[in-house]
Amino acid sequence: MEYKEKLERCFSLMDITTLKSEDTPSSVRAFVEKINALPAHFPSCPLPAAICVYPNFASVVRETLRVPVKVAAVAGAFPSSQSFLEVKCLESRMAVENGADEVDIVLALNVFLEGDEERASQEIRAIRQAVGESCHLKVILETGVLADEEKIYRASMLAMESGADFIKTSTGKVPVNATPEAARVMCRAIVDYYARTGKKVGFKAAGGISTAEEALQYMQIVEEILGPQWLTPALLRLGVSRLGNSLLSAMLGEKVNYF
Repeated sequence: MEYKEKLERCFSLMDITTLKSEDTPSSVRAFVEKINALPAHFPSCPLPAAICVYPNFASVVRETLRVPVKVAAVAGAFPSSQSFLEVKCLESRMAVENGADEVDIVLALNVFLEGDEERASQEIRAIRQAVGESCHLKVILETGVLADEEKIYRASMLAMESGADFIKTSTGKVPVNATPEAARVMCRAIVDYYARTGKKVGFKAAGGISTAEEALQYMQIVEEILGPQWLTPALLRLGVSRLGNSLLSAMLGEKVNYF
């Protein structure tokens, strides 16, 4: 794959994101309009995989979107997962009812770190049921908090066994987010799970990925460990709020500040 083709592939894998406290219906609508206008401004550029927002904005994205891009929403008391399970399930279900194709939740670290892996699994299963089988469920492990490889591997397996369609590194809201080391552990877990079950689970790197070279590094890790069949939006995502401009600049060979 040529360098420019790799950049374009990375762009097509983006969950382009706005998760700011100051997001408003108007600002989210304007954000979506930039995605709608991408083909006109950059005809050679692919569309991103999804637009990711807070759950209360899923309907705004759905109503505004005019191009074939998925609607993703964070839910389940994102980013801390510190709430009642009933609240997490309700918020996740409402995100889908309001237009989300995909829901990103956070592993319940409050019980996982206490050693209660069964309860952590039960929470994911309950949210899986709440969103329905047609919704893609991404489970964020918050690998920078888990820190050691054994915990990251165990959390990866737990999430997949509990119904995750994707496992994701980070929220982007903690001091340490995505790292190549964590990505490798998670991809090895996906390989092991696939060998055991025949089910392909996706991988999403998110948090702190802001340059084209960083995006290419994560894509290379996935290709090396999982193989080229994983290099599609169905199985690989890059969660970003700042990466879009860097990839556009690298693709076009000039400074771009579109997003």
